Parts: sequence; structure tokens; C-alpha cells
Amino acid sequence: MKSFLKSCTALVLALGVSGQAMAQIKEIGAGEGQVNIIAWAGYIERGETDKNYDWVTEFEKATGCKVNVKTAATSDEMVALMNEGGFDLVTASGDASLRLIAGKRVQPVNVELIKSWSTVDERLKDAPWFTVDGVHYGVPYQWGPNVLMYNTKVFKEAPKSWSVVFEETTLADGKSNKGRVQAYDGPIHVADAANYLMSHKPELGIKDPYELNEDQYKAALELLRQQRTLVGRYWHDAFIQIDDFKNEGVVASGSWPFQVNLLGAEKQPVASVIPEEGATGWADTTMMHVDAANPNCAYMWMEHSLSPKVQGDLAAWFGSNPAVPAACKGNALLTDEGCKTNGFEDFEKIKFWKTPVAKCASQGECVPYYRWVSDYIGVIGGR
Repeated sequence: MKSFLKSCTALVLALGVSGQAMAQIKEIGAGEGQVNIIAWAGYIERGETDKNYDWVTEFEKATGCKVNVKTAATSDEMVALMNEGGFDLVTASGDASLRLIAGKRVQPVNVELIKSWSTVDERLKDAPWFTVDGVHYGVPYQWGPNVLMYNTKVFKEAPKSWSVVFEETTLADGKSNKGRVQAYDGPIHVADAANYLMSHKPELGIKDPYELNEDQYKAALELLRQQRTLVGRYWHDAFIQIDDFKNEGVVASGSWPFQVNLLGAEKQPVASVIPEEGATGWADTTMMHVDAANPNCAYMWMEHSLSPKVQGDLAAWFGSNPAVPAACKGNALLTDEGCKTNGFEDFEKIKFWKTPVAKCASQGECVPYYRWVSDYIGVIGGR
């Protein structure tokens, strides 16, 4: 965690952002009538998909703030939308949050105005992906791993390794995995390749999948080019991936617990596992745009988002872990075993998304994120 903090701080300092800025809101006033939020698919539900999952309707009734949601499929898309403006909040993952701070797209949050701040998981409260020089630029929302989702008719036993999506192999049904696997359509997927290489090519000396020197980075790209020959489709839309598993013959892919849960609810033959190499993951933060037009409604929503009921319902729906430990008990949808099932105790095992920077903690000089972006586009394009 200390090395993570150093690298995150380096990113902010490199781009000239001061963590000494004061929160812009001193007190919460009357709601403006709406709040506009950029969110991952499945993160903000009003009962339209399943009436049991609705943490919007009562908020709107209680506050008079209508919730408008723009779904984004990748962190890069979230950053682009925040750069365009017109939004109040974003549920940013660790590979976007510090970019938003460094780019001055988000403002400090006055946690003294968040009554439920004291209930936030201590592991998240001052996390370096949204806290700079003691200043908080958001409120933790949810966290979890990137899992390996697989078809249980093809895999009679859970795959032990991520090799099923990185290397050509004959599966238990006697057929090759070629054309039957997927990979995430986002540059941060380079870290999944690096994570795999940490176990399978230890001689590379990778200590952190987000901090790669030139040789380590080259090896990751070579693995991704190999994967390109196997991938039938790169996914970024959760619902398209769900359809691909149901109707297009996809049998294995990195995924989110959200897709696993929805497919399971439809009695589809799917399950998920964290393979022996471990997994990357995400810890998401609700962050407020520097020019938010509806700051009062935004603060009301951030407080609402930390209620144990919302946190538990969301964790049950998405297959994630709550940012408020109290949500782990007494929630009818999550159940008292839900947090354990979703990996609440595995926090230290997850390599959380973060933005790669040129000056990195583990080895000084590393390949920065802009190259991940351009090179991964090339990989997907067959270059």
C-alpha cells in the first residue's frame, strides 16, 4: 500500500495538482431538482430490471432530486465524459480517479458534510486512489475482483489458471478455445497480462502489474498479441457479454461478478473463479465534478450511497463488496454470508486498478498509461 501511495502521489505531483485545495461546499442547501451521474452498468438501479433492486426511487421522493444516469463501459470513457462536462458525479475506478484529480476535473469532498463517513471501511477511508495529501476527492462506493467467468458445461471443474484465455488449448469438450474466449476492451487489460506473467515468467521480475519497465511491457504486449488470435470479441458492454455467453458460444472470459450474477439468475450454465495467479480488481469512488451544477443533490446522493441498505442491495446485485462493513449483516438480498461469498476478506489479494505512471515506486522508470492506450488499440487492431 505504501508503494501504491508513492506512485499515486507521483502522478499528481507530476501534473501539478495541489492536494491542499479546500472543499468547495461548506454546507448542504436545498436540492437543485436533479443530479447527473456517470456510472458503471448495474451500479444505479431503480427497479426496472428487477423490482427488488431499487435505491433510486426513495431517494428521489425524499430529496426531490431526480437521478439521471449515463452508463459508461470503460474508465477512459468516464474520463472523457467528465472532461466534456455536464455531469455532477462519477463512479470512478482506480485507473481513472487520479487522472480526474490531476486533470482538475473533480473537486475535494467535504467529508464533514457526509454524516455516514464514519461508517466507511477503514481499508478504504484514506485510500490513495482518491486521497491526496489528506484531502478526499470522493466517497468510496464498492469494490471487487475481475473474475474468470466460464461455462460449466464446457468446464466440469473450475479453471485453475488464466491460461484458458491467454494460450490456445483444447478444452474438456475436445474443442480448441480459439474464437470462444473474450478479453476486456480497455488498456488496463495490459495489467491482466502482466499479472499472468508474474506467475508464468518470474524471470521478468514484475513486482506490480501496473508498473512495467520496457522489457516487462514488451512481454505483456506479446502475450496480448497471442491472445488476439484466440479472442472472438473484445467486450466492454456487460450486457453484450451476457448475450455472447448465452447465444454466441463464448465459454470463458475475464468479467465482473455483475454478469455472473445476471446469467446465474437466468439459470445459465456459468460460474466464476479467481484463478491461481490471482486477479486485478477495482475499488470505485463517487467523485464530484469541479463544475457540478447540482452540488447539493450530489452531496445528498453521496450520503444516500453510504447507507447500509443501499450498500448491501448493490453488493447483492453486482456481486461486489460494500464500502460500509455494516452492510454485510442484516440485508435480506445480500444475506449474512454475501460478503464472504463476494470476497470481502480477500481485499489484500486483489491488485486494484491504478493509472500507470512514468515514475513508479517499484523500479523507478515505467511505461506510462498513454502508451498502454495507443499500444492496446494496436493489439486489438492486429498490430
